[in-house]
Amino acid sequence: MPNVTVFDMTGKKVSELALADSVFAIEPSVSAMHLCVVNYLANQRQGTQSTLTRAEVSGGGKKPWRQKGTGRARQGSTRAPQWTHGGIAHGPKPREYGFSINKKVRRLAMKSALSVKAAASEIVVLDKLELEAIKTKEMVKVLGALETGKKVLIVLPEKNDIVYRSARNIAGVQTTLVNTLNVYDILNCDTMVVVKDAVAKIEEVYA
Repeated sequence: MPNVTVFDMTGKKVSELALADSVFAIEPSVSAMHLCVVNYLANQRQGTQSTLTRAEVSGGGKKPWRQKGTGRARQGSTRAPQWTHGGIAHGPKPREYGFSINKKVRRLAMKSALSVKAAASEIVVLDKLELEAIKTKEMVKVLGALETGKKVLIVLPEKNDIVYRSARNIAGVQTTLVNTLNVYDILNCDTMVVVKDAVAKIEEVYA
């Protein structure tokens, strides 16, 4: 059972916390994590790109020259793909790139990502994260005391608008809730700063 140190907002060690083996100490499944990352990125694509086919560009109604006798190749329209200003052949059209993943695979990928972070000692647990006012400077001070990396993922047990608005202007810092946590964000950060109550909720959901 992996143990992590619990810090306060000044970076002082407060206590020790034992993490659940079933969530933070499993054998990571690389294939499940890869599938979830690909799925996340695919779901972010808007798929709104579109090109005009020869039926959609304007003009080209008249045959440019007669069929035979000119010595040139036969042409039926100046809007065919080989012409300048012609339509695009087999170009992209609006489509949905997203796809679904089996629920068991998603759970396995999430636990694998958390286990990878725990094994690399990249999870920092805070006893609480409470700010009196919206102050970016205060949030920078807290992260500096915890000696986090450049990319930080702050995991909160419930919505906290003061913390969110204090952290949103800091480059590389992202705030999320337990119920919106995903594999891509976990693997993409250098340090996970998790509030102690959020750890309990994660274990409750995935244990």
